[in-house]
Amino acid sequence: MEVTISYAEGMTTEAAYEEIILKVCAEVSRVYGLGEEEELSVLLCDNEYIHTLNKTYRGIDRPTDVLSFALNEGEEEDSEEESHLLGDLIISLERTAEQAEEYGHPFERELAYLTVHGCLHILGYDHMTDADKKEMRQEEEFVLGNLGYVREDAPYNE
Repeated sequence: MEVTISYAEGMTTEAAYEEIILKVCAEVSRVYGLGEEEELSVLLCDNEYIHTLNKTYRGIDRPTDVLSFALNEGEEEDSEEESHLLGDLIISLERTAEQAEEYGHPFERELAYLTVHGCLHILGYDHMTDADKKEMRQEEEFVLGNLGYVREDAPYNE
């Protein structure tokens, strides 16, 4: 999978963050059988930026941690070129830090979690029902576990 990482205006580039995101995306690609031609865009931003998007696209007037926009969601047929474009992830680095502190684990683990969570949304997973939530959490923990991001208390396995 080809992953393009960019930063919202005013954000500082951070090679360590990019390395985590690329590692997680590579594992998602391997686990779910995505080809090298698949494309995903990741934008790293702050709470203010993601708040605006969350309000605009979801009608929720607060910042969130990650937003996923699947390019081909709900479309019947796509051109060959478009069929390789998976979509966009937007991750708030501010919210990532807040949640890492809240859950008592490293920033890197939270960034990895949000990346896999967003990727799974792009691939069609959701957590609207209890059964869907359980399945998604198991998938997240499987990918994270493959990469060594394991937690004893597994807060996401509710």
